[in-house]
Parts: sequence; C-alpha cells; structure tokens
Amino acid sequence: MGLIAHFSPALPAAAEAPETGPQAPAAASAVTAACATVDNYLLYPDDMLNERIAAARARLGERVIVLGHHYQRDEVVRFADCRGDSLQLARQAAASRAQTIVFCGVHFMAESADILRQPHQRVILPDLQAGCSMADMAEIEQVEIAWEQLERLHLAEEVAPITYINSSAAIKAFCGRRGGLVCTSSNAARALRWAWQRKPRVLFLPDQHLGRNTAHALGVELDRMAVWDPRQDFGGNAWDHLRQSQILLWKGHCSVHARFRPEHVDEVRRRHPGTRVVVHPECPLEVVQKADLAGSTEFIIRQIETAPAGSQWAIGTEVHLVNRLAHEHPRLAIHHLDSAGCPWCSTMYRISPQHLCWVFEELVAGRVVNPVEVASPDREAARMALDRMLEV
Repeated sequence: MGLIAHFSPALPAAAEAPETGPQAPAAASAVTAACATVDNYLLYPDDMLNERIAAARARLGERVIVLGHHYQRDEVVRFADCRGDSLQLARQAAASRAQTIVFCGVHFMAESADILRQPHQRVILPDLQAGCSMADMAEIEQVEIAWEQLERLHLAEEVAPITYINSSAAIKAFCGRRGGLVCTSSNAARALRWAWQRKPRVLFLPDQHLGRNTAHALGVELDRMAVWDPRQDFGGNAWDHLRQSQILLWKGHCSVHARFRPEHVDEVRRRHPGTRVVVHPECPLEVVQKADLAGSTEFIIRQIETAPAGSQWAIGTEVHLVNRLAHEHPRLAIHHLDSAGCPWCSTMYRISPQHLCWVFEELVAGRVVNPVEVASPDREAARMALDRMLEV
C-alpha cells in the first residue's frame, strides 16, 4: 500500500487544530489527494524536525497516544507516550482516552492495536512499508493449504493452532476460528500447555525457534517435533513423523534473532570472562542452550534493571534495545552478543522522525494518513484468539 501524495507546509502556530474525533466532518477526516506526501519530509535531516514534531504533538494533546516499540530507534521513541512490546502497547492504547493511536512499530503490531482498540479509536502506522519478515513467512493462503493437507491425513482434528503475536491478523483469525489462540514469548509455555490439554498436537506459527525452545523446555524431545515447510507437500514430512509429533513448527524465523550463533556466546565469554548471557527465545535452540538466561524482551529488561552493579552482560536481541539498556544502566558492563554484526530490525527502522512529523501535522490539519484497519470478519475471529490467550 503506497503513501498518498501532496505536500502542505506546517500550519502557523496560531492556527486552531480542527476536530479529529469520530464526530469530525467527513471532509476533514477523509484521506484525499490533497494530503501531504512523506517524500517532502524525508528531505530533512532527522534532528531538524524535532521542534515541528513537538509542536504538532502538543497541539494534538490527549486526542493522540504515541506507542514506541522497544526496537524502535531513539530518534523516534523519544516522542512515545508508552514504550514496550507489541501486545502490551496495544492494550495500553485501548485503555487510554485517546482517539488516535500512532503505533511506531511494524504492521502486525498496528493490526493488533486495531483488533483491541475501542470503537471510537483508530490506528495509524507512520510507514505502511514497516512490515515484519517473520510475520510475512506465514501467509494465510499457505496456512490454509497446510490445514487442508492435515485434513487429508485425518490429523487436523487432532491439532490446535497457536500463532505467535508476531503474525498477521489473518493468521490470528485462522487460529481463532479453529479453536486456537495467540501467544507471546512470555506466555508461550502456558499456551502450549493449554493446547495439549485439548489436542494431542499443536501447529505453531510462524516462528519455529520460539516454538522449539518453549516445547523443549517443557520436556518435548526433538524427535517429537516436525518442521513444516510451506514450500513442500505436507511440509516436507512423512505421515508417520507427523503422527508421532507433539508440535508442528512452521518454518519461519526472526531475521534478527536467527543471526545469533553458539560461537557468539563462546566468543563473548572468551573476551569478557564472567559475563552473563541473556537471549531472546526467538534465537536458535543451540544459542538458548548455551546462554545463561532466555526470555522475552520484558524479561531481558528486568534482568538488566535488577542486576548487581558492576556485573557484565551480553544481550542477544535487537541492537537498538541493547544500546538503550547500556545507556540507561552505566553501572553495568553491557555488550552485544554479536558485536560485529549488531543485528537490527531494518523494517522497524523504516519509521522515522520524518514520518512522525508528517503524520502529526496531517492530524493537526484534520487529515488521517496511513490508517490500519482489520476488516470483519477477521477482526472478530482474531479477537477471539487474543481473548483466549488473555483467559489463559
């Protein structure tokens, strides 16, 4: 989906911000050919727009809430009202009084916010090209074909589908319609236990590493796990292997966390003896097994916040978060697990101060750009899957 073309200069400071709530006139809230294109804003260096961003944000006041994901760059997250993981942020926004939710993250996060929002709220993603490579590895057409193949093997009725929050609304809806649920990296174990109480096996979408690490920690042997490759018939598996498997792992991964290797753990310990290694469970199993600790982004942050002064840490997750933790906790020696590669989320990086300035100034002018809306009936089915997770 492309961005809409037009440029309008910043409004004079004395101008009154028009109404942007749900009762605003259609002409004011509609996205038309008269809206500004972000291209003109991209001509400015990042730091030249800070005053314009702050001024527009101040005029919008409590009508707007700005969400900043932990992996977002500092130049953007500095303007966020809330900072956190995707589901946490979506729930905070839904509980707020804001009419407009500006999500500085990626597309599936904005979709989740739209699924959970109040009826009078709307969601904006500053750059619609900010996607997620992991979420894109499980397309709804592929998943439906996989389910049809499981039905042909008379296995579908024995499978509970679980999707990681890092997935499209269509995949969440798929799981909702088939009695499954959504999980996060912090509650994946509870989700799996819930599913296995109801069905003998789970289809885990779309991150194989989170599924493998979680199932392995719960005592499932590797030979009772099958990787489902959507590019092959029956995921590239023989019937008897699928039949004996407790978990079918969709062949997807995070482009950031999959880059960490066991050698990185060995190297950081060689260079910095006594270092504690903490990694995200989206990392490969071999990395998680070598690390001292593994857990969600919030888990990693808590470990650093409560660490004793002078302790050394190597963190295996997205570089912007690692840099921010190092800056906020100078009493600790914090290293990147992969100091040479410094993995960063390139799609998250698409959200820029220029995009924020454009979005805010358009809202001040009474125009909405880059709205994200999950259509019915996917919205209702995806909400079912999220509600089941919250019940668990």
